[in-house]
Amino acid sequence: MTKQRNSRELALQIVYQINEEGAYANLALDKALFSCEGLDGRDKGLITEIVYGSVKNRGKLDYVLDQFATTKVKKMDGWTRNILRTALYQILFLDKIPPSAAVNEGVKLAKHYGHVDKFVNAVLRNILRGMEHINWPDKEADPVQYLMVQYSFPAWMAKRFLKQYGLEHAEALCQWFNRPAALWIRTNTLKISRSALKAELEAAGIHVRESRYTPEGLCIETAVNLHELPAFKQGLFTVQDESSMLVALAAEPAQGARVLDVCSAPGGKTTHLAQLMKDSGVIYACDIYQHRLELIGENCKRLGIHNVELCLQDGTKLTERWQEPFDAVLCDVPCSGLGVLGRRADARWSKASENIKSLCKIQRQILEQAAQLVRPGGVLIYSTCTITPEENEQMVEAFLAAHEEYSLDETLADCWLNMEKKEGQGAVQFLPFEDEMDGFFIARMVRREES
Repeated sequence: MTKQRNSRELALQIVYQINEEGAYANLALDKALFSCEGLDGRDKGLITEIVYGSVKNRGKLDYVLDQFATTKVKKMDGWTRNILRTALYQILFLDKIPPSAAVNEGVKLAKHYGHVDKFVNAVLRNILRGMEHINWPDKEADPVQYLMVQYSFPAWMAKRFLKQYGLEHAEALCQWFNRPAALWIRTNTLKISRSALKAELEAAGIHVRESRYTPEGLCIETAVNLHELPAFKQGLFTVQDESSMLVALAAEPAQGARVLDVCSAPGGKTTHLAQLMKDSGVIYACDIYQHRLELIGENCKRLGIHNVELCLQDGTKLTERWQEPFDAVLCDVPCSGLGVLGRRADARWSKASENIKSLCKIQRQILEQAAQLVRPGGVLIYSTCTITPEENEQMVEAFLAAHEEYSLDETLADCWLNMEKKEGQGAVQFLPFEDEMDGFFIARMVRREES
C-alpha cells in the first residue's frame, strides 16, 4: 500500500470515528497521528486537511452526494458515506489533488471497506460529469437552506443565526466559523514581557502580531508546533484564544486577593488570574473531574505558578464547601459553545438546540451559588463562549432582577485595551462580524458594600 493511500485510509478511519462513533475530532486526529509511524509533515498535513475539511463541510458534501447517488447519504452504511465524503471533499476543495486521483483512491478504499467500489465509482464520476449542473440553494428564496448547504450548518443553527442577526450578519458569522481559526498565545508575564517573547519568537523565524485588546496576547501567523518550542517548555507562554483572555482581565484581581474560579479546567483563565495577581494570594480552581484538575496542575507547574489550589468541586454546590467570602468569583460556565464553532470541526454536528435549556439550568445554579460567596464590594464575573441570549443577556438580567445587592459595572471596558466602543456596558457580547474575534459573553457584577 502506498504512503499516499495510507494517508487517505488513515484520514477515512478518523472521519469514521468522528461521524459514526462520536469521537472528538481533535482528540481522534492527535491520537492517530501520534500512534502512526512513518508519516512525514506532508502526510500529516494531508490527513489533517481531509479530516477537518470533510467533517466541517459535511452538510455541503451530503447535499451534493444526495443529488447524484441512487441511495441517499443517510441510508448508506457508515464506511460508504464517509469514503464518499472524503473523496468529494478532495474534489471540491483541494485544488492540488487531481479529481481523478481522488476518485481512484476512493474506489480502492471502497473495495476494501465493504466491496462497494462500483457504487462509489459511479457516484463520484457522475459528480465529475455533472458539476456544472449542481442545484445550489437560492440565497434570497431559501436563506436557511442556503446557509445549511453553502456553509455546512445544521438547520437549527442556521435558523437561529438568521433570527438573531438577519441574513447579512448570519452569513458573516458562518464565514467566520469556516475560516482557519487563528492561533493565539498568552505571554507568561511572571517570566517575560510580551515584547521580549515576541522578539524571541521572531528570532526563531516565527511571525507574530500583538493583540489589540489584551496586553499579553500574541497571534502566531507561522505554521509551527508550539509545544516543541523552547519558549513553551520554559513556560514563557501558554496557548489561549484572544477572546478568552478578556475574562480574567475583567476580574481585575488585586495582588494578595482571595479568588474562586468555579469552572476552571483546563486552566487558561486560572493561570491568567495568577499572573495578574503576581502569583500572590490564593486562587481556588474547581472542576468536577480529577483528570481535568490535573491539567491545571501541569500548566501551573510549567508556568511557575504556586498560588493555585486545586479543588474537586461541583460548581452547583459551592456553599457546601465554602462560607468565607471571596474578593472575586469567576464563573466561566458550561455553555453551548456557539461562539467558538470554528475551533472544533465536529462541534456544529454534535450539538442540539434542546441542550441549551438544560445548560441554562446549570448556569443559573452555578451563578446562584457563586453570588453567595462574593464579599461586599467584591466582583462576580459571569462568562460564556456562546452567543445565545438565553445563556447570556437574559441570564444576567434575570439574576440581577432577583439580586438587588448586585449591579453591573459599567466601567468593564476599562479592563481591556482599545475597547472604546464597549464603554458604558457592564455586560458585553463579542461577535465575530463586529469584533473580529470569537463569540464570547462577559458580565462584570459588583456586590454592594452594604449587602
